[in-house]
Amino acid sequence: MKGWYIPVNPGETAGERSVWYTSYWGFCAAYLNERFGSNWSLSPEQSLLLHVGNMTVPRQLLVRSPKARNRVTKLLHGTSLLDTRARLPADKDVSEKEGLRLFSVSAGLVYCGAGFFSENPTDARAALAMIADAADVLGLLLEDGRSTVAGRLAGAFRNVGRDRVADDIVKTMRAADYEIREKDPFKNTISAILPAHQVSPYVNRIRLMWENMRGPIIKQFPPAPGRPPNIDGYLKAIDEIYAADAYHSLSIEGYRVSSELIKRVRKGDWHPEENKEDRDHLNALTARGYWLMWI
Repeated sequence: MKGWYIPVNPGETAGERSVWYTSYWGFCAAYLNERFGSNWSLSPEQSLLLHVGNMTVPRQLLVRSPKARNRVTKLLHGTSLLDTRARLPADKDVSEKEGLRLFSVSAGLVYCGAGFFSENPTDARAALAMIADAADVLGLLLEDGRSTVAGRLAGAFRNVGRDRVADDIVKTMRAADYEIREKDPFKNTISAILPAHQVSPYVNRIRLMWENMRGPIIKQFPPAPGRPPNIDGYLKAIDEIYAADAYHSLSIEGYRVSSELIKRVRKGDWHPEENKEDRDHLNALTARGYWLMWI
């Protein structure tokens, strides 16, 4: 392979990484489907991450396929793709999302390694919350006699408050004459309540992230300053920093603005009805919108 074409904005700075990270998953879907057809899937762990909305680009994407070469394909900006000859999920256990072939949530939980729960606790709990009934995973557990995995999943479900699912897994495996020892794969417990019939996994993931981050973030905030003693002086200071605030905020969003443009727009020296350049100038329009929001 000589390489790939990625369409970019002609105004982008050379070496800008955002275009690659924005198009990464679409690129991987197109490339893998072209190369392997439908005979491939991502790993169980990566599948679960995508199911719960964690679209973080991995340093190395693990792909399974009978046609794999067991080789690393280097991609842009330090990312790579490793294709391995490994077992694919059965057709009934395959889920497709935006062109990517994934293990279903149930199959992902059964086939992922124990480390997934301790290394990705938020994503693992969000995935567990997507399972409404023990029957979703029991077929796979009984099919291969996965008593160790069954014990791990029972402990994981109990950790997120799904005691009924955990009990059903233990009882069914024992009824099938398997010895099962329940073990919690997580390092800690949570107080957040995850609704049993939550439609979107994103909601539970946000709840879990909020619980994990709220305490540490609050500690970083200084005490509230209270009402300023000199209100007129405080408002004047806000007006004085407007130009710098607008410049940094708009620049972060990728707009090309200058202090002069911001000041001109702020003063009202901007006439889109009369001046075609003002009317067509995206940056001026954006700066004007920022000023209207400010006032």
